[in-house]
Amino acid sequence: MQLPFPVADAPDAATAERGRLLFAGETEFLKGVVAMDGLPPADRLEVCFAGRSNVGKSSLINALTGRKALARASNTPGRTQEINFFTLGDSHYLVDLPGYGYAEAPLPVVQKWQRLLKAYLSGRQTLRRAFVLIDARHGVKAVDEEILTLLDQSAVTFQAVLTKADKVKPKDLENVLNQVRGALSKHPASFPEIVVTSSEKGDGIETLRAIIATLE
Repeated sequence: MQLPFPVADAPDAATAERGRLLFAGETEFLKGVVAMDGLPPADRLEVCFAGRSNVGKSSLINALTGRKALARASNTPGRTQEINFFTLGDSHYLVDLPGYGYAEAPLPVVQKWQRLLKAYLSGRQTLRRAFVLIDARHGVKAVDEEILTLLDQSAVTFQAVLTKADKVKPKDLENVLNQVRGALSKHPASFPEIVVTSSEKGDGIETLRAIIATLE
């Protein structure tokens, strides 16, 4: 019996090559955006990455692009309050959303960021998929539910990406996957496959590249 929300298979050779070629080109930081009027032109397909603070988002973006310091991690949760745009060749934007779930940021800062995030998610026509990063050691937490619900409300298809899978024993990973499946089943905007990654080991990177390369 097919599990709901199975782990995505590795791509075939042709699709893997499409992913490799897309990410083999130039990837550059374009700009950090703090208000909707600062968004770059919606002239290409884009995907965004969301995740709670310290989930490994910067490491994943760096692993995808093969650039060690393209996305910079902040040691202080809530420090980065911008939506960061990166150009992927001349065909795609990679969009790094600020980490959520931080307790140290002042409430007005959090509220301002939430308003910007809602406006971006609901108003960006070229956004094809959001990748929501979930720490494989912890599964979906209450703070993740907030972003999942926001993505439902914004009608943005999102796909769960487990990070740091190398830090978890196989049996424990299976338990976390089942917990994540249960959480995703309540969200109509969730894409029915999970990607399991390790930025350190390279696991799942080829798969994620191929998924992004085949979005239309």
